[in-house]
Amino acid sequence: MPERSGAGKVALVTGSTAGIGRAMALALAAEGFSVVLNGRRAEAEAKAALSEVRSAGGDENSCIYARADVSLEAGREALFEAVRARFGRLDVLVNNAGISTEGRRDMLDLTEEAMLRVLRTNLIGPFLLSSRFSDLLMNGEGARYMVNISSISAYLPSVNRADYCLSKAGMAMMTKLFAARLAPYGVRVFEIRPGIVRTDMTAPVAERYDRLIDAGLLPLGRWGEPGDVARALVAVVRGHHDYSTGEVINVDGGFQISRGAL
Repeated sequence: MPERSGAGKVALVTGSTAGIGRAMALALAAEGFSVVLNGRRAEAEAKAALSEVRSAGGDENSCIYARADVSLEAGREALFEAVRARFGRLDVLVNNAGISTEGRRDMLDLTEEAMLRVLRTNLIGPFLLSSRFSDLLMNGEGARYMVNISSISAYLPSVNRADYCLSKAGMAMMTKLFAARLAPYGVRVFEIRPGIVRTDMTAPVAERYDRLIDAGLLPLGRWGEPGDVARALVAVVRGHHDYSTGEVINVDGGFQISRGAL
């Protein structure tokens, strides 16, 4: 049996108790990585995810749960200390934690408080967390990766989710900035940009997306699943894109293809 790409390596996936984050944690465990799960809920509430990821990795000691809110300095420091104390290294950082606009309000009614809530979780927190972990990434051995989970909202304006769109557009630049800064140390940085993926976040508007997809919105004609995003991540950590950095990997069913008639 060929050696798994993550054997002896450590990956942290923020926001990984459900949805896309959980699927990516499972995929990394199956690749042999020791996985640090993260979320804001108590460990008892993350028990199912923790058990599932441990089973995928085949080793109960290879997966831990670190409760921390990445939007808070104290949370980021606690997460760093949990990784450093348990493993002493980090080979893959996946910035996945994110929240959407509360109530999908018109951008003209967006308050500073509401805007900062989204930006702190989706952009400011991940940027500062990445800075905190950069020392472990830069001074590690072998292939190391930072992967930012963005959205088609990075380029698609949604006037009732302006704060979310701005946070994801900022993450696109964050990817390029860290790619340039960490390249001399052998760290590759990628942005994975999901489209319409079936998760708890999209559940409230599932009927609307069903109609749009049935009407031909997506060239591939179906919803994305969390596993689609996880497989894109696996391709990165297996080294299939190692002459690339700062790149966007679209996982969107072809949404970004312009199909307008000239």
